[in-house]
Amino acid sequence: MSKPDLHTILSPRLLDVYDIGNSIVVIIDVFRATSTIATALYNGAARVIPVDSVEKCIEIGSKVHGITAGERDGKVIEGLAHGNSPAEYPREVIEGKTLVLTTTNGTRLLHMALNNGAAEVVTGSFPNLQAVCDHLAASGRNVVLGCSAWKDRFNLEDTLFAGAVISAVKKSFTIHCDASLMAEQMYTAHRKDMKKFVRLTTHWHRLAAYGLEKDLEYCVTENSANILPVYRNGDLVVA
Repeated sequence: MSKPDLHTILSPRLLDVYDIGNSIVVIIDVFRATSTIATALYNGAARVIPVDSVEKCIEIGSKVHGITAGERDGKVIEGLAHGNSPAEYPREVIEGKTLVLTTTNGTRLLHMALNNGAAEVVTGSFPNLQAVCDHLAASGRNVVLGCSAWKDRFNLEDTLFAGAVISAVKKSFTIHCDASLMAEQMYTAHRKDMKKFVRLTTHWHRLAAYGLEKDLEYCVTENSANILPVYRNGDLVVA
């Protein structure tokens, strides 16, 4: 019996190259959208509504009496209540609430995947690594690991997460994909010094300038919010 295929895309610009109609697409935005989504849902959020603009965030947040969240350049966007930090969503803040989230890269790729006909969309980050891997290995479906990148430019942290997934699930898939090979080898080489290695990344330098080092270290900590966010009818909910 043939195994399903797994591919990695290193930037949203490459999504159109792939036929994703029969695939689970994993949206990866390690710093920090998908880490925040996993954390909020793990801490009891009823749902997360991902939107691709500030205007939609404010409009939908008002309609559903939700918590609106988003940042640009490390600062909470005017008109929104919170930012993109996982630390802002402990259980006492988020339990039972709806989080309406807009981000620069992750929510954009999520909507692109939906528009391109993905069979299923889930979100992945180091805090929910095991839940993602378990789901993919058991699914029997083709998988696309979608790195949100940074304004369409390759980044290391999303690729490292793709490599972590591949390292765990590769026996369940046929993988003839150079991006996946690179991602897995990068993760294998640096899994023991992850927090040190990610300090070299462009995104770390950009966000650390805003005092977000603790956020970033959390975002490369495995299985601290180990649930699977899946997109259903406009919402991300726990599978």
